[in-house]
Amino acid sequence: MKLFYGAHNISQKDIDSVVEVLKSDYLTQGPKVSEFENKFSKFVGAKYAVAVSNGTVALDLCTKVLGLKKNQNVITTPITFVASANCIRYRDANVWFCDINPDTYNIDLKKLEVLIKTKPKGFFSGIIPVNFAGLPVNLEEVSRIAKKYNLWIIEDSCHSPGGYIINSTGKKIKCGSGTYSDLSIFSFHPVKHIAAGEGGMITTNNKILYDKLNILRTHGITKKKELLNNNDGGWYYEMIDLGYNCRLSDIQCALGISQLDRIGQNLKKRWKIAENYFNHFKNKNYIISQSSLTKGHAYHLYIIQVKNRKELYDFLASNNIYCQIHYIPIHKFPYYSKISNNNENLINSEEYYKKCLTLPIYPELSKNDQQFVINKIDEFFKC
Repeated sequence: MKLFYGAHNISQKDIDSVVEVLKSDYLTQGPKVSEFENKFSKFVGAKYAVAVSNGTVALDLCTKVLGLKKNQNVITTPITFVASANCIRYRDANVWFCDINPDTYNIDLKKLEVLIKTKPKGFFSGIIPVNFAGLPVNLEEVSRIAKKYNLWIIEDSCHSPGGYIINSTGKKIKCGSGTYSDLSIFSFHPVKHIAAGEGGMITTNNKILYDKLNILRTHGITKKKELLNNNDGGWYYEMIDLGYNCRLSDIQCALGISQLDRIGQNLKKRWKIAENYFNHFKNKNYIISQSSLTKGHAYHLYIIQVKNRKELYDFLASNNIYCQIHYIPIHKFPYYSKISNNNENLINSEEYYKKCLTLPIYPELSKNDQQFVINKIDEFFKC
């Protein structure tokens, strides 16, 4: 049996939900799309949600509706999937990387403000913080910084549906609620909390941005009478902006709805798996875990750091345990190494990459399988 770092689970209810759509009148552009959006917006506590074809498109649409222009400057973290930075480049804007906090692996908020202060007022346009591995960034503090320097915020929550922070007043603030961000994005890739095959969601509390997103995801086309220049009849529509075809189908939305219905119990399972890893490794001086156990952590990934990472990776693979590395620092890739502006200031990110290893974590990982992973790691270190 092979164990991977992540795995999807499809229940009979998921299958029945998809079959129901396959037998219906709509495979796409039907009622399941708005149903999924409404349920998801309630889940995260946002006013609006827009379903799109994947998380990368979600990021791209966000930068477009926020008006990001050529040669403007945006800050993100180098320890994330490339899409968090690529969405900036799609607009011919400049990516500035801010180093990570060595304890949380999230963007370092002290370094973030220092970086902003090194440039003239108005130099930066926005920030894209990432809730890495499922641990939410302190978005309240990011918001304080953003307001101070007049920056927008896109919260990359692909790893953290169901995650939350406790703000300075003691209130629980869910990832994607829009309390401290202009826009938030999610992914429904198979290894994520909600597996729709592919798919993404954008959440916001801003009605203007919401309306723009709805038009842009469908070729820039609208049938709303109040937006039309002419109206030749019930069939009539107009293209009022240069949009895309990045809709999510009813088939995928039905699967997403069914998966969303059990995300609560799956989050509890992920947290329990993380707790087991943490409790076993906490006194092992050769293993470092991501901060301490945090209730608001959505635990998309469970990451450890070890000095002899490659040897452990190969040893586990020889025992059918297929771990992963999250992530290669974006600024080290050939494309970004040629255009990045501040690669010399990313010491924590580079040190993290030398040691990081993602262990198997997903709701259907059995206690025996997790113990097998733990035993093999102990065997490698001869505990």
